[in-house]
Amino acid sequence: MSSSLLDLVAALPTSDGWGPPVSNETMLDGVPFAPYSKGDKLGRMADWTEGKDRDGRPGRQQYGRNYREQQVYGGGQNNPFAIQAAEEEATFSVVDNTRTSARTRGFGRGGGTVFRGRGQRGGQAQRGGRGTFQRVGGRGGQQYDNRGGRGGRGGRRFGWRDDKPQRNRDASVAVRPDWNLLEEMDFGRLSKLNLDVGEGEDLDSYGFLYYYDRTYDKQPGAKTSERKLNVLERAAYNVTTSSDPIIQELAEKDEATVFATDNILSMLMCATKSVYSWDIVITKRGSKIFIDKRDGSNLDMVTVNENATDAPLEISEGNKDSMNSPGALMLEATHINNVFPLQVVLESQTSKLSMPHEHPFYNEEEETDPPASKAYRYRRFDLSLERDEEPLTLIVRTELDAVMKNNINGEDQFMTIKALNEFDNKAQGSGGALDWRTKLASQRGAVLATEMKNNSCKLARWAVQSILAKADAMKLGFVSRANPKNNNDHVILGVLTNKPRDFAAQMALNLNNGWGIVRTIVDMCLKMDDGKYILVKDPNKSIIRLYAIPENTFDEDVDDTPAVAEEDEE
Repeated sequence: MSSSLLDLVAALPTSDGWGPPVSNETMLDGVPFAPYSKGDKLGRMADWTEGKDRDGRPGRQQYGRNYREQQVYGGGQNNPFAIQAAEEEATFSVVDNTRTSARTRGFGRGGGTVFRGRGQRGGQAQRGGRGTFQRVGGRGGQQYDNRGGRGGRGGRRFGWRDDKPQRNRDASVAVRPDWNLLEEMDFGRLSKLNLDVGEGEDLDSYGFLYYYDRTYDKQPGAKTSERKLNVLERAAYNVTTSSDPIIQELAEKDEATVFATDNILSMLMCATKSVYSWDIVITKRGSKIFIDKRDGSNLDMVTVNENATDAPLEISEGNKDSMNSPGALMLEATHINNVFPLQVVLESQTSKLSMPHEHPFYNEEEETDPPASKAYRYRRFDLSLERDEEPLTLIVRTELDAVMKNNINGEDQFMTIKALNEFDNKAQGSGGALDWRTKLASQRGAVLATEMKNNSCKLARWAVQSILAKADAMKLGFVSRANPKNNNDHVILGVLTNKPRDFAAQMALNLNNGWGIVRTIVDMCLKMDDGKYILVKDPNKSIIRLYAIPENTFDEDVDDTPAVAEEDEE
């Protein structure tokens, strides 16, 4: 070892470890040295929490509240600058000033606690109220209001999408005590299902169709295209699956395992988009499954702004305008969709298109009104999987509303006809809809996009029904009130034409997911005993439940009527 290296080693201090010598000196040029730790958090350069603003009000108290839990720079060591306590204060103990739990806060009347956000000055209704978050106390529950802002309007929202009060809607059917809950499925699970089903095959067609009136295809929103909606008396039918004589014949011939109508099946396939409650009755007889609806079921009703962020309120929820309540809007929309397809066709006995078989429900001897333009296609779809030992097929009755000649080759094109309705774009529940009379001509895409957002479940069902029927086109009418304060008179503002599959793709509608839901429900029912079951959408949650119900459920009222009549005759 060289002499220079030996000298260096000899100069090292005789202490444990390496590094500079440790000094016990706590003064640096006469100034106390404040040690610190790398784990200390940097605090404020200055604290103005005890000051007052220019208006004489307390300063930024909230700043101190938000940051008082942070550790001050150098707080991990003893502060040499602190004033030493006098000897007579040595017997005092230090009180813990860290934030305590909520139970130490004072509660006002009703147990309410008020929290205000950063920089809050005054209440929500005062100038400068920003980001107010209030929990309004009261017995039996909590309500949240997150509407802060200047003057209590349009403030900055700090909450999430669940900050609004919970809407308590009524169920479509009351669950009875003798119903047995079998399955409970949330929308998260249902939305992951997938089943690729082919185009399907036609079995038979019934009824007839009138040709569509092309004059309604003028520029939507233009004054020349505005027409009054007329009420025409025509015989129309919406027969459930089990009561359909054609389906009964097909079931006797073992043509399929599952039977349904497009109206019922579309609700099941679009279940994950629904908000309102609905129910479907399922009957298993041997190896056959019939998917039905109840008499008076809301499946026959057309909803309005069901998916809107601020959906229409019920009368019990504070809606003072009864004609714009959900129930009244559903009746209005259903009426429009019943009469609109009748008006946009050319009724001519010489130019109508008749199907191979006659109308399955119309009886000339009993009906006083002429039949409506309607064709029924019975189509079969294969729901089988590779692991299935036997094929699993479904027969669905689909509906078509009109026919139109192709301009290029002159072939007949089948179509479905539906109608969107505008009630009052300034009323509560309008969902931010644009004024159709002024915007439909210039901003047609924006109007349609808003409807897709506010009525995604309804439009998805219409698209599914058109695809099931193998329709070439889907006519979508825009019908508005002649006066926003009158829900009896309406005008047709225009009609748009869409191809069903293109329209479904525009809505990001996954048809394979719908078939996966159908197959899952069918598999559940096939494993069960023969009997009657009901599938109910929870009115306030994204859940559907499957119940086993007595065989005579929903038939009691029908059975009681003849018995009363016989007693009266006696």
